[in-house]
This record gives sequence, C-alpha cells and structure tokens, in this order.
Amino acid sequence: MPLLSTPPELIKIANAIAKSEGRSILVGGAVRDHCMGRKSLKDFDVEIFGISPEVLESVLRNFGNIHAVGKSFGVLKLKTSSAEYDFSLPRRESRTGKGHRGFMVTPDSTMSYREAASRRDFTVNSIGYDLLTKTLLDPFDGLGDIKHKILRHVGPAFAEDPLRVLRAMQFSARLEFKIAPETVQLCKTLDLAELSKERIFEEFRKLLLKAKRPSIGLEAAKILGILAYFPELKALIGVPQDPKWHPEGDVWTHTLLVLDEAADLRKGNEKMDLELMFGALCHDFGKPLTTEFLQGRWRSPAHDVEGVAPTEQFLRRLTDDRVLIEQVTILVKEHLRPIQLFKERERINSGTIRRLALRVRIPELVLLAKADYLGRTLTDEERKSFDAGDWLLAEAERMNVRDEAPRPLLMGRHLLAMGMSPGPEMGKVLNEAFEKQLNGDLQTEDDAITWVKSNLPNLSNLAP
Repeated sequence: MPLLSTPPELIKIANAIAKSEGRSILVGGAVRDHCMGRKSLKDFDVEIFGISPEVLESVLRNFGNIHAVGKSFGVLKLKTSSAEYDFSLPRRESRTGKGHRGFMVTPDSTMSYREAASRRDFTVNSIGYDLLTKTLLDPFDGLGDIKHKILRHVGPAFAEDPLRVLRAMQFSARLEFKIAPETVQLCKTLDLAELSKERIFEEFRKLLLKAKRPSIGLEAAKILGILAYFPELKALIGVPQDPKWHPEGDVWTHTLLVLDEAADLRKGNEKMDLELMFGALCHDFGKPLTTEFLQGRWRSPAHDVEGVAPTEQFLRRLTDDRVLIEQVTILVKEHLRPIQLFKERERINSGTIRRLALRVRIPELVLLAKADYLGRTLTDEERKSFDAGDWLLAEAERMNVRDEAPRPLLMGRHLLAMGMSPGPEMGKVLNEAFEKQLNGDLQTEDDAITWVKSNLPNLSNLAP
C-alpha cells in the first residue's frame, strides 16, 4: 500500500509534538479512504498521545490560531495559513444519562491506541496512521473488513450511542459495504427515540449527499429496524404498482431506484441537491394512501397531492428548516407535472407553464421528474432521453421563466402615476393585469400600460 499523502506542514507539527514527547496518529475518514484506495477530501483529524492538553496547546500555538471550542473534551482546532486541522486527545467516556450529552468525558493521553480506538464505531474507522513512522495501526482488523467490504462494530461501546445505527445506514451506502450480522443484531436492540432530530437529520444528509447509491442505505435501514421510526417510509413496502408502467415492482423498490437516479443528477449545490434528494425519497408518499385496483389496473389517483401531508410529517421529524420542508413538499406535489404537460402540450396554453414557474423552480422539478422516469425498468433506448423534461425546459426558456418566476409587468407605482389611489381597486387591476401577462396577452411593460389606459380611460396619462 502506498504511503498516505499528508501536508508537509502537518509533518512539521507532528515533529514539534514529538519533541514534547507526544505521538501524532492520523485517524478517521482520511485513513479509511486511503486504505480503500479513495482520494479523501476530508479534513485531517489527529489524535495525540503522551502529552497533556496544556502542552499540546502550547505547541500548536506556534503554527497558527487555535479555536478551543471542544477544549473541555480534549479537542483543539488549528487554523494555519494553508489549512485547518483537528487535534484531540484520547478520552474516557462514562454514561451518565440518555442522549449524546449523557456522557462524562475525561481526556486521558496515557491511553494506548488500542484502548482509544476501542470506542470508535466501526473497525474501518478505527485504523490509525502514525505520521512520523508512516505505519498503520489496526488493532481491530479494519483492513480485513475493508478487503471483504464488511461494516462491523468495534466493540461494546458501540451500544452507548444509538446514533450509530443511523451511521451504519449511511456508511453502508457511502462505502457500499454489507453490515456484519452481529452488528445488525446489536443495532436492533438500540432505541433511536432518544436521538435529537438534528443528529438524525445529519445522518440522512450524509446518506443523500455523499452516497453514490443511497438505496443501499435505505435497504440497510429496513434491515436495521430504522423504518419503525419512520412510518412514511415503511408504508411504501409492498404497495403494488401497475406492472405496465412499473415492472420493477412495488413503490419501495421504485423509490430506491429513483433515489439512485437522483443521486446521479446532483449538481454539487448542497441546498438544491438536498431538496432534490428528499424530493426523490418522498415523491410517492401519497401512494400508500391512494392505491387501489380500478378497472383491472393498480392506480394511485392524486397521489402527488396526497403525498404532501406525509412528506411534511416525515421532514418535521428530521428538521425545523422551513425552507427545505416547503421546497420538498412543493416538488412532491408537482412531480408529475412535466410528463402531464408534455402529454397535453397541444392543448395547454402558455399560461400553464408560467403559473407552474410561480410555484416551483422548473429545472429542479425536471431533475426530480427525470429521476422518477428513469427509476424503473427501461430499455437502453428509453433511457437515452427524457423528452418531457427537455420540452418543458425549452418552453420555459422561450417564456423567460426557466430560471426565475415571472415578475409582474404592471406595478402599483404605474397606477399611482396615472392617478389611481391605493386600495382594493388597485389590487384588482394589478391582479387582472398579471393574469393577462401569465396568459401571454401582455408581453412588455408598455403592453401593460396600454392595456390599463384602454380599460381605465378615466385615469390620466403616465407622468413624464
């Protein structure tokens, strides 16, 4: 295995720590990713053995600014002119109550690396790398589990924090590893009810933004017993679909396929990617409520609209982010529109698309609709294009509403300048003008002003 690439600056810091009798061990994702042959973009986390917190802090001050936000837990963040590093001392933890704050933490730099690593979650995350001897420390055979693509808990300390069940979910997807049977059994015994929504949300965020195939994590959630806490997800299992349109199987299977397709459509904008991914996860939440066998076929009438309430319930269990909740519920409600409008394109007027742009960002909606379209059993030829999305984007571009909602051409200031007094009548005129604009009858500001003059001749001309 090639040597782990580390910044020369970090080696200088490790040498300075060694002069004070300390030992610097790189830990966490950077080491795991190196052992997997992946290029790590993670920050460097360094665990320091053999010296006190005070000595460590005095050494680090020679290299940059220290942020002691986690000092009481033995954690110091060093910001140099070129990078940021997290330095920590090994610590002993004892359970004092429920939740992630229910621990008494005591830094103890005299611990052995094996003892310190025994408190980590998974063996693949327990591997260390000595920055000066350039050797790997692997007390729990994390390398063996990497070789066999197994996610296995390190030891009994795993059970002290139920969040690790959700970490198993997201890591199984991000690493594309199978979860060891004994880890699955242990996870099933842990109570997730004590976890805060903020901590739960963070694990879902990592799953949806970092995994190439988030479906692996959702299947893991099913096995680990996580779905018992998320009835909206559990309800998707076994809900039938018309095999003509969904030969892939039930709504759960379809949702997993859509989730992976959406992951392939992420753009690198975290906010929009998260809205897209949650939209993909929740888009068919209305089907368990609406699916019935009608006229010889399984149908789910109005499942888009009926999916709004369970989507909101699910998201409120994860976050208080009102903007995220609003955007995702809108995507769920509108996710069928691109294909519906495409089928009716010869009969609809341009106002339909302009009004759609008032409700939702069309490019984002098209991404979700495309993931929904691709998330089923298709031929290679059918997968080459998404005609409905291409058509809608082109139409929105032609109407100048692709990237932003239409803005009213006629404003209150225009009517004031024409002599109209503020009040309900002004509101009626503005609303009527905007409706005509959406229908395509008014194209420019001059069109809108001309319309007002012709319909309200008692108003004076615009002031110069």
